[in-house]
Amino acid sequence: MSLTTILILIGCYFAVLVLISYVTGKENTNAAFFKANKSAPWYLVAFGMIGASLSGVTFISVPGAVEANQFGYLQVVFGYFFGYLIIAFVLLPLYYRLNLTSIYSYLNDRFGRVSYKTGSFAFLISRTVGASFRLFLVAKVLQLLVFDLFNVPFAATVVFTIALIWLYTFKGGIKTIIFTDTLQTLFMLVSVMVTILFLASALDLNGISDIINNARENSLSKVFFFEDTNNSQYFWKSFLSGIFITITMTGLDQDMMQKNLTCRNLKDAQKNMISFSVVLVLVNILFLVLGLMLTQYAQQHNISATKDDLFATIAMMPDIGIITSSFFLLGLIAAAYSSADSALTSLTTSFCIDIIEIENKPETQRRRIRKQTHIGFSLVLIVVILLFDLIFKDVSVIWELFKAAGYTYGPLLGLFAFGLITKWQIKDRFVWIIAIIAPLISYVLNLYSVDLFNGYEIGFEILIINGMLMFLGLVFIKRKI
Repeated sequence: MSLTTILILIGCYFAVLVLISYVTGKENTNAAFFKANKSAPWYLVAFGMIGASLSGVTFISVPGAVEANQFGYLQVVFGYFFGYLIIAFVLLPLYYRLNLTSIYSYLNDRFGRVSYKTGSFAFLISRTVGASFRLFLVAKVLQLLVFDLFNVPFAATVVFTIALIWLYTFKGGIKTIIFTDTLQTLFMLVSVMVTILFLASALDLNGISDIINNARENSLSKVFFFEDTNNSQYFWKSFLSGIFITITMTGLDQDMMQKNLTCRNLKDAQKNMISFSVVLVLVNILFLVLGLMLTQYAQQHNISATKDDLFATIAMMPDIGIITSSFFLLGLIAAAYSSADSALTSLTTSFCIDIIEIENKPETQRRRIRKQTHIGFSLVLIVVILLFDLIFKDVSVIWELFKAAGYTYGPLLGLFAFGLITKWQIKDRFVWIIAIIAPLISYVLNLYSVDLFNGYEIGFEILIINGMLMFLGLVFIKRKI
């Protein structure tokens, strides 16, 4: 694919997003920016959330990780499904009953102001890290495919990437994102299907039955790992981790819940969550099948690229053809931006509602504060992505993302679990200390787990451990009756 074609594709794609932003952002109010006036159709929210949940990390890292981890990631995905059911029938009724804009307002009602602020800061850190990981990955690919050819430095690529998000979200916020996410999810799924069809032809697989049989008979398609409890891919570790990853990274995440809270009522929000969870399992299976076929194609053609470089390297080869390459590029950008744009909006929302408490500010200042916060977080994302470029080299980003989530979301898991399971009150002023200590202890346990626990290797369950430590810390500071 020529450089001119790539630039035209990117330009046309973002022109469409800006047009959607113009149409949906005419009502430039905080109510539309934060909650879409609670009028979003549930089916649009559900479909758009697929792209937001998967992101560019899944688009690139899940197929690239098949060679090393087989289909073991599917164990985590099965856990996701049950986690979404818990969100639908436990957390969503709570959020709708309290009529929340920021879900962390619950902590203020349940425990007090310090818990509320601690939960908000935990989210801000978690989502900033998560969004930066996702954008870091897509910026690397854009750098490789486009900007290296112009000798543009990576820092400029990052600024360009964030500026485009700001351009189409600064007015409409979540109202715009409901519609852009729908479009971006469509591009992402079409991209995967087109690539699978090309690879099927290249591997002499005729039809869906051949693709299924190819996956079933290949040793890389092993899903369940029950043999070694010390292995980080052991089934119960992965499955339970998937449940808790979903509860925290979706149910306790302002980004994902902000979309659900735009639905007209609780029933619509639950329809959204259940339908979304079923489709998400199927889509992840597609990505794993794609990863297997990419690995087979690379082996047949002596392609040395691995991990996060595998999909991009093959998809942009001249032999692939302009149609497949075009859809790959559009799918990658769509997957990355469908997650990142909502992250920027949710960070703005949480900071305005929870930290600044914008609703207590004069009406004349609220829109200005919101816009300044939106710009501020754009700059924060740029700085964090550039730091990641210095730290992470030759890694599978999805595994690094889940590791980070284990430390940053743990305090939120412990706080909400304590609030929902117990009726105890706590000494609110000490909560922030526990929220720092729990991740630090978790990090030490993870670092020395093999030596401390007879070869046991901690995987994604670091999130559960972190949440339990936070919970136990809250028990320690509970008030005496």
